[in-house]
Amino acid sequence: MPPSEPSNSRRLIVLGSTGSIGVNTLEVVEFLASLDGGLQRRFELVGLAAGRNAERLEEQAARHGVRDVAIVEPAGSASFDSSRRIRTGIDSARELVRDIARPGDLVVAAMVGSAGIPAVLEAINAGCDIALANKETLVAAGGLVTAAAAESGSRILPIDSEHSAVFQAMRSGNGPNEVSRVVLTASGGPFREWTGAKMNTATVEDALAHPTWTMGRKVTIDSASLMNKGLELIEAHWLFDLPAGKLDAIVHPQSIVHSFVEFIDGSVIAQLSPPDMRMPIQYALTWPDRSSASSPRLDFTELQALRFENIDHARFPAIRLALDVIESGGTAGAIFNAANETAVEAFLQGAISFGRLSELVVESMQRIPVTEADSMEAIDDADRKARELVRNLAGMVPST
Repeated sequence: MPPSEPSNSRRLIVLGSTGSIGVNTLEVVEFLASLDGGLQRRFELVGLAAGRNAERLEEQAARHGVRDVAIVEPAGSASFDSSRRIRTGIDSARELVRDIARPGDLVVAAMVGSAGIPAVLEAINAGCDIALANKETLVAAGGLVTAAAAESGSRILPIDSEHSAVFQAMRSGNGPNEVSRVVLTASGGPFREWTGAKMNTATVEDALAHPTWTMGRKVTIDSASLMNKGLELIEAHWLFDLPAGKLDAIVHPQSIVHSFVEFIDGSVIAQLSPPDMRMPIQYALTWPDRSSASSPRLDFTELQALRFENIDHARFPAIRLALDVIESGGTAGAIFNAANETAVEAFLQGAISFGRLSELVVESMQRIPVTEADSMEAIDDADRKARELVRNLAGMVPST
């Protein structure tokens, strides 16, 4: 349940602070602090974590007065101020959370990929609320994460625009039993009007030319294949306790309507806003309240031609694959996610064609047995097997 009297100040840790979501989060924090009166919300930034951009991380820490930072790959980057307490290496984000998190803190989880799972679990076990942008956390380890959150009392607040839309629309009902279906919208990416044959020969540059959103390379490739929407459907399953039969996706090129929730009485609630991530980020930070925002407002005169199109499942098999993952349960999500992450890596390296992305995920799902996902060891084992299989199938150089 939401607190009856939310505080105007809260401790905040941002994991993935130098990426798109992290940068926008810090902009929102500064904007909220600049407001006057009761709308003002202040956040005490106590920790920042990044992958490899040490120079930007130091700039952020200096600007916001943050002593505790973490970075996976610090080598060859700018030196940190001597006042910083620095953690480095693959486990640095989890160590940061372990060292400084307190019950009631808010942790923005914006790290890319399954690497963010340990830090999120650490934060949940510490009693922190999670503002979640790292969809892979729930895709690969949804059962463990949601069970841990239920035990600790942590709340998971979605940041993805589609899940934020569902989260907002669900407040119109009284729980998942009143929901008939949830439909996530997809822009369709750069290949919405391409033939399957043309898509198979798409270059990295083609796939990174997203028509609506500016995102990191991995997420942008996922959006081109609609694998990102598949991941989001699995995430929605865990966030809103909905079965595969109540989940679907539709193409909406303008990215104005972010999701639909249809209730059992036939009423449909949709959330609309311009495609700007600051709005869902701010909603997660200020929930259960709303506040003035710096993101742009809708011009209703421009809403005369909103388009919606069925997804071509032959060209974009990710949606059906994701629904199969939900039905399968267990480690299917970990296999699906790891196979996709590794296939995207192979495509970005030029080892495979764009058309092989979904094929490699399908092959992984067919060849790796699904087991119970009752521990991180089981999830890690499924993850490792999927990565090894895709690397072998793609002819990638073994990782060191």
